[in-house]
Amino acid sequence: MRILTALALLFSLLGFGLAASPPSPSATGLVLLLEAQGPIGPASRDFILRGLEQARTRNATAVILKLDTPGGLDSSMRDIIQAILASPVPVIGYIAPEGARAASAGTYILYAAHIAAMAPATNLGAATPVQIGGLPLPSQPPKDERAPEPAKEPADKESPNQEEPSATAPKTPAKPASDMDRKLVNDARAYIRALAQLRGRNVEWAERAVTDAASLSAQDALQQNVIDLIATDIPDLLKQIEGRVVTIAGVQRALAVEGSTVETLVPDLRNRLLATIAHPMVAYILMLIGIYGLFFELSNPGAAIPGVLGAVCLLLALFAFQVLPVNYAGLALLLLGLAFMIAEAFVPSFGVLGLGGAAAFVAGSLLLWDETGPGYDVPLGLIIGFALASVVVLVGLATLMARQRRQRVIGGAEKLLGTIAEVMPNDADRIWIHGESWRVHADRPLHPGEPVRVVGRDGLTLFVQPLDSEKGENS
Repeated sequence: MRILTALALLFSLLGFGLAASPPSPSATGLVLLLEAQGPIGPASRDFILRGLEQARTRNATAVILKLDTPGGLDSSMRDIIQAILASPVPVIGYIAPEGARAASAGTYILYAAHIAAMAPATNLGAATPVQIGGLPLPSQPPKDERAPEPAKEPADKESPNQEEPSATAPKTPAKPASDMDRKLVNDARAYIRALAQLRGRNVEWAERAVTDAASLSAQDALQQNVIDLIATDIPDLLKQIEGRVVTIAGVQRALAVEGSTVETLVPDLRNRLLATIAHPMVAYILMLIGIYGLFFELSNPGAAIPGVLGAVCLLLALFAFQVLPVNYAGLALLLLGLAFMIAEAFVPSFGVLGLGGAAAFVAGSLLLWDETGPGYDVPLGLIIGFALASVVVLVGLATLMARQRRQRVIGGAEKLLGTIAEVMPNDADRIWIHGESWRVHADRPLHPGEPVRVVGRDGLTLFVQPLDSEKGENS
């Protein structure tokens, strides 16, 4: 009996120990996969930030950020990097699939990731910033701050000893010309240098990616310590990073991700809508369609369709402006230009308002965005095309409205003025006009059947003038 009791107690202790032992990470680990394809903007920023927050709340083992982007907006990129640096879940940046790239903003994001990986036949780099408004950085040959070299004699063109310049010789990097350009480049260079130092990656090449727009293939990036590894697919990536040590909030942690469940997060409806309209070109077109629709509705009340379409487009544009870096001075100039072009049809300015409105429209469109980037620029041809179309449409439509106002009224009481009628045969104080009997007043007594012309009205009394008196005046 004692032996049976001891065996039961032993089995109970073993069962309790098995129940209390934590499951292995490979059996229950969760890895979230976020795909950032296309330009980095408000939509991708919102999606990645939501994904990192979900990884935190679900206690994920790691997050794989799959990149294939030409770049994007600086503000969205910095928000993503701040979220990665503050994430308690390790983030693995992975440029994939084969043929993908992480240019411009994508390079910064990859440098910020705890582990940087690339698929074969991919590339990264070209991280030179662009100016406000999306204009490229103008460059000029740098000023040599060293002592000038002595002038060399021009070589004889026909001399056989003259050598052609090598195509592979290093070129002196072009430097930005203006102070604003230098500020942008220096700020971007310091930013990516700090990320490279934080992750222990190649600092010199990171700076050249900003100053010289340098790019690297996957193999070259691995050799130059720009990335940590090359992986053909997600399972290969998880296998290679198994056991690697990363630093999270100052604490080193070994990754245990091999065999984990990989769950791909899909953008929701809100994010897809934001990705559709949160592009400067789309938001710009939506705003103009909204303004045109409301203008057509106000000029022709009751049409309904222009008003409804204009209101919807304008609200969508305002939603896009909420998340995009908008310059409100540019927006004010754009609206002022539209107002001037409309006023051209009503004010005899001999084209001054129209030309000024077109100029303000173009200037406001160029200044509308505080920031643009690869994939988020607004073509100058689109702006000029909309400016010309706005001049033609708004001025033409307003001119038609002004002409319509000057036309003679063909309905109502004003229609009676100038009408010829005859005095009623049984009442010399009344006439029959437009199927109605009206009391009349004239300078002299009227005769039944006499033709008269209506020249005025006072309430229900018409002032008339006999036609024979008009003939006498004309003679």
